[in-house]
Amino acid sequence: MSKITVTRCEIEGLCVIEPTVFKDERGFFMETYNQNDFKEEGLDMVFVQDNQSMSTKGVLRGLHFQKQYPQGKLVRVVRGSVFDVAVDLRKNSKTFGKWFGVELSAENKKQFYIPEGFAHGFLVLSDEAEFVYKCTDFYHPNDEGGLAWNDEEIGVKWPIAEGMELIISDKDQKWKGLTETTKEIDFQ
Repeated sequence: MSKITVTRCEIEGLCVIEPTVFKDERGFFMETYNQNDFKEEGLDMVFVQDNQSMSTKGVLRGLHFQKQYPQGKLVRVVRGSVFDVAVDLRKNSKTFGKWFGVELSAENKKQFYIPEGFAHGFLVLSDEAEFVYKCTDFYHPNDEGGLAWNDEEIGVKWPIAEGMELIISDKDQKWKGLTETTKEIDFQ
C-alpha cells in the first residue's frame, strides 16, 4: 500500500504529492521519496540529481527550463514556505501556456512534481525558505531557458503581499514572454 497521496492537477502531468507523516512526542518521520510508492501511483520517473537552495522573503526565481535537456522536477520546501508555479510549454498540449501554482511549506510537507516540458519558478513567502528538488536530467549550464515571470499572456497570479519587495536576478528580469520564448523550443 502506497504511503503517498497523489493529487493530479488540471494540467496533465502535474501532481501534488503528500507523504504519510508519522508523528509522536519525539517529532515526525516521513519518506519523501520511495520508488515503489511512486511507481504504484503511475509515476515512474528516474531522478539523477538533487539540489537545494536557500532564499529570503520576496525572492522570485524563474520561470526556468532547459531547452535541449528538459528536466522533470520533484520539489519541496524543508524550511519556510514558497508559492511554486509551473507553466505548460508543450506545444501539442491542450493546456499550452496555462499555469498552476501551489503553496509548499515545511509545515504542509507537500511536494510538487513538474514533468519535462514546463517552465518552473517560485516566490518565497516566509522570511527564509530552503527549497529541495530532485531532477530527471542533469543541469546543463549552456542549455538554460526562461520565461518572463510577469508575462501578461500567461497571467500568473503571484501572491505578492502588500509591501513585499521582490528580489529578482538580472537574468530572470530579461526573459521574454510565452510567444517569443516558445519559438526557440520544441517541447511536445
